[in-house]
Amino acid sequence: MNLEQTLAPALAQRQAEHLYRRRRVLETAQGPRVVADGKTFSAFCSNDYLGLANHPQVIAAFKRAADSYGVGSGASHLIAGHGREHHQLEEQLAAFTGRERALLFSSGYLANLGVIKALLGRGDAVYEDRLNHASLLDAGLLSGARFQRFRHNDTGNLQRRLEAGTAQRKLVVVDGVFSMDGDIAPLDRLAALARRHRAWLMVDDAHGFGCLGENGGGCAQHFGLDQRQLPVLVGTLGKAFGTCGAFVAGSEALIETLIQYARTYIYTTALPPAVAAASRVSLQLLMTEHWRRQRLAALIARFRRGAAQLGLQLGDSVTPIQPLILGDARRTLAVAAFLQQRGVLVGAIRPPTVPAHSARLRITFSAGHLDDDVDRLLALLGDALSRYP
Repeated sequence: MNLEQTLAPALAQRQAEHLYRRRRVLETAQGPRVVADGKTFSAFCSNDYLGLANHPQVIAAFKRAADSYGVGSGASHLIAGHGREHHQLEEQLAAFTGRERALLFSSGYLANLGVIKALLGRGDAVYEDRLNHASLLDAGLLSGARFQRFRHNDTGNLQRRLEAGTAQRKLVVVDGVFSMDGDIAPLDRLAALARRHRAWLMVDDAHGFGCLGENGGGCAQHFGLDQRQLPVLVGTLGKAFGTCGAFVAGSEALIETLIQYARTYIYTTALPPAVAAASRVSLQLLMTEHWRRQRLAALIARFRRGAAQLGLQLGDSVTPIQPLILGDARRTLAVAAFLQQRGVLVGAIRPPTVPAHSARLRITFSAGHLDDDVDRLLALLGDALSRYP
């Protein structure tokens, strides 16, 4: 059979199971209100948690840097693509996280793949939470190390696995904030457990940076974990920072090891310098405009109070990710379509992104939302769930 004939049955089956993914075309900048496919919506599906993706100061910094450095970086960091803006951003991120060094990657996926593969190989062991992001799971599988998944946020299950392990190098890997459930990993207990068993702890804090911690320092700041307790800290710039790319923060030895051995750093083009310049401004806004986190927390609390009054069963989350688990993929799509017809966009998340029978609406908030936006969303959710019980 030719390529089309071979691939068609699997696509047809995915459609029949209500698991088919479709893209919409966004025609405006990110924000609480967007235009997509020619229609205006209130958007509750973006990771732009602090409303910085379209901030005028961030845009101005991007434009100034593009005027000075052009659009593309032109090369990998190790050839000729590592510019002043990249270097200064790395230094500022290191100071922000309280680590010795930081290293930029072109995406969070590349950062996670690069770190785990650089640190582990055959004969080593990696222990990952079952609900980790796909990039972490893929990295663990590709590393060549013995790959084990422990029950979600279950330190007892992890402890038993660590006690049974004999590898010299052991890496415990978790999300800081889990991207589909919005709950926070028990990093204080994980750090203590890893230390007792001479394992390293790696946290992907993509959804924690900017939102958690007194100054937006994420899960490490939330739990008060220093470089010794949490030696491998990964963050992305495409969520609360409002730009794109990722970074790894840690010791001098960690960062130099990644420069030498992380293939996804060595063999890919550096971020455009203008993105780094924009990210530097985002970082300053994140650290100084505390009202953004306060506003975000108030919106989340308002939504959770209203959901409780409606009897909606939300996941256990105090973060901007608020999952409403409906279970059935067909019902989830129907509720999302009902909302969309009334001008509200939410993410309809289905397997294999989440476990079987846990399809959900992944509702996310931004500091730019209004109280009225939240109240209207709640009213529509109550109506939708009564129509699709």
